[in-house]
Amino acid sequence: MRFTLAALTLVLVDPARAHDVPATASVHAFVKPSGAKLQLLVRVPLRAIRDIEFPERGGYLDLDRLEPMLPDAATLWIGNIVEIREDGSALPKPRVAAARVSLESDRSFASFDEAVAHMAAPRLATSAGLVWNQVWFDALLEYPMRSERSRFSIRPRFERFGARVVTAMRYVLPEGTVRAFEFTGDPGWIALDPGWFEASRRFVEAGFFHILDGLDHLLFLVCLVMPSRRIRELVWLVTAFTAAHSATLLAAAAGLAPDAGWFPPLVETLIAASIVWMALANILGEVSWRRRWIAAFGFGLIHGFGFSFALRETLQFAGTHFAASLLSFNLGVEAGQLAVLAVLVPALDLLFRFAPERAGTIVLSALVAHSGWHWMTERFDALRRYSIEAPEMDAASLARLLSVLAWLCFGAGLAWLAWRRAAVSRNPVRTEVEEHHAAVSRDPAAERETR
Repeated sequence: MRFTLAALTLVLVDPARAHDVPATASVHAFVKPSGAKLQLLVRVPLRAIRDIEFPERGGYLDLDRLEPMLPDAATLWIGNIVEIREDGSALPKPRVAAARVSLESDRSFASFDEAVAHMAAPRLATSAGLVWNQVWFDALLEYPMRSERSRFSIRPRFERFGARVVTAMRYVLPEGTVRAFEFTGDPGWIALDPGWFEASRRFVEAGFFHILDGLDHLLFLVCLVMPSRRIRELVWLVTAFTAAHSATLLAAAAGLAPDAGWFPPLVETLIAASIVWMALANILGEVSWRRRWIAAFGFGLIHGFGFSFALRETLQFAGTHFAASLLSFNLGVEAGQLAVLAVLVPALDLLFRFAPERAGTIVLSALVAHSGWHWMTERFDALRRYSIEAPEMDAASLARLLSVLAWLCFGAGLAWLAWRRAAVSRNPVRTEVEEHHAAVSRDPAAERETR
């Protein structure tokens, strides 16, 4: 053991002998609690185990000298890096139960049982003629644990294996159910079998930070609220935007949105166009509150599909709590919007104290329109690479279309109720007069009674 660690240490400090960071790397992993131990199976390209000079003979791997080094390589590159928690408490460092190299053509990691059986199989012969950058490095690590019924979470940290690392990880529950995850880079902590609170917390955070990271959504909000920053009007504008994007977000999450390759670039192009439209409306003159409200609702439908693209990649972490996670993501988006408005409105008020409001609105809107225009042209160029064809309207497609229309009607209904409530709050006297004239038009006798 000490000899092997010393050998590894000698090669770790020689940059001339180190391997370059791979541009891409694929990692396959299994996690399974069983009895009193949790098993972690990892398969990674051997070329991703850097800073180690693999012993060779005649240009091929010398497996007789390499095999004793593999358990310590598994400890240094996997066991010391991966973090696993049981019911919130960190598990002790694992022991390496097995480590080996495998042919690139090996398919034993298709299932957990095949992978475990492969780890116990005889190692490859040195005469196989293997090259260090054309084989897999497989490792089986075992962690002591209290109960296989505990809730486990893992932070893989596999991003260190390459510039871009794609990980396919499967969690095998005690009853045999397999839960699959696929992610790029560092996903943070992953609850392997989350409770509803864990799932909800993750998705609230995802929705909140998606708004803060989404510059296009932020610029749309800036243009939307810049001309009028009265709290009552802002509440109803945000309500219209929320009702619209919630409807399309739910529809997309339920699989009712088009799944063609052209759809994401189309939505991104329309989002950029919405920014340009709102900015130009601010520049050209005052837009009535009603038109601004309609624009907030209409463009909210488009932005909802944009939110769904971020949600699509994270729904795999919901476990069995799909509905709670979906609602939590939406709540996170709303919390992010409110946080932005809480900073944006006072900032604009402060700015317009030192500059004419009309001139300031034009200058800020022109800057936003400039950015939005560049985004729109770039995204349209990406969209032009796709051939947009109308889908065949079979029974399934028609059912999906009707479902989307139902969601849109639901969102429109919520938005209409919000608009009516806003109209009453803005001008209750005028609204009562309008309702009286409507009643008279329906019943002429009401006019005679009034007289």
